[in-house]
Amino acid sequence: MTKPSNYLPKYFFEWDLLDIAIGQESALDAKFFVTHMKDRTQVSDFLSAYGFDPEDPINRAELFGNFQEALQFVKRYFLKEGNPGGLDFPIPEAFHRITDIEDVFLISTGNHESFHAVEEKLWAEILLKVMHTILHVDKDLRTNYLNIIQQQILDRFYKYLFRRGEDLFIGQEEDGEAIEITEFESRPKKARDSTILKLLHKAESAAEELFDRIGIRVITKGRFDTLRIIKFFIDKNIILPHNVRPSRTVNTMIDLKKFRKYYRDIIKGALRENLTEEEFLTKAENCLNKLQQEKGNGRNEHSFKGYRSIHFTNRQLIKYRNPFFKEFNGLRQMARQSEKESELSKKILGMDISLIAQDVRFFYPYEIQIVDEKSHQINTEGEASHAEYKKSQIQVSRQRLFKQLLEFKGLDHRTN
Repeated sequence: MTKPSNYLPKYFFEWDLLDIAIGQESALDAKFFVTHMKDRTQVSDFLSAYGFDPEDPINRAELFGNFQEALQFVKRYFLKEGNPGGLDFPIPEAFHRITDIEDVFLISTGNHESFHAVEEKLWAEILLKVMHTILHVDKDLRTNYLNIIQQQILDRFYKYLFRRGEDLFIGQEEDGEAIEITEFESRPKKARDSTILKLLHKAESAAEELFDRIGIRVITKGRFDTLRIIKFFIDKNIILPHNVRPSRTVNTMIDLKKFRKYYRDIIKGALRENLTEEEFLTKAENCLNKLQQEKGNGRNEHSFKGYRSIHFTNRQLIKYRNPFFKEFNGLRQMARQSEKESELSKKILGMDISLIAQDVRFFYPYEIQIVDEKSHQINTEGEASHAEYKKSQIQVSRQRLFKQLLEFKGLDHRTN
């Protein structure tokens, strides 16, 4: 009969990894980021499956660079040496001496050649989680097209922006339908550290799940103007409602169902009483100010409950023409016209380029926020300020990454 000690090990489950795979657990919240690794061969197998060639010096150098960036990122945002509100302890010296990325994996599972304390294992877990997030930022294919993406998205809006003296408008000056606004803000692309930090506090630590790398904010004079702006964007096909992601829409400003009911009465009253346009706009504005949306922010846990805005994610089809084709076709033309056939010209003319796309087309998400002047002022005060928002992001990210280490040190991860 087979002894239990001989067959039972193959039935031992890595529960943390099962939770990540099918239990809706984030890899950043798992107690163990990787499975138990006995030696460098297992580490190499993992890296290969992740997509890296452990034998390629360029791949190894890239991974080591990611490790170094993770070290600096942790210091900059989560430790007191880089952030006055950070944790008051250093990264163990062992990690500053590492020259081979495989050592970090072996330390995390307690199988490095030299003895490492429990604290160092926990630190290895933290650094691997940050590395994982950095890798997803770097390997987002769309990053290569960001300059083209931002130009095509923002151009749709910029063409309708104009000034009369110091006043800013959205619309077409010649048709008299322009809407005066307080400000138009665009974020062409999110800073790298902000991208990493945002992913660290999201359950899906993946760059393709980040929707606000490009963002637009319109601050209107009044609340009714927020709806007028959206109407204008739709009328001019600047945005297509069909490409809006419903699950990403947050409206904490206007109760559309209630306003729609009252708005019919305003329209009827304008016809019955022969109101001027100014009187009509005043009635609509007053109505909206009375119908305060009761729901707080339903998506972003880092925004305070009094935050008011209309916030949605639109997707635009980006068209990218591969510049390689123009240059390569010119080279092929030269090869055809060459008086003397050479091995090089034969190679050029014989190349199969059928799998290289001449045009690349893909949908790219970007965020639009529309808010009235009064609400924007409230949003940017007190706990709604960007500084507080950022601080909250850092705290949540730190709690996720350092939970095990803080518990090991006897500290409460919820208050540190």
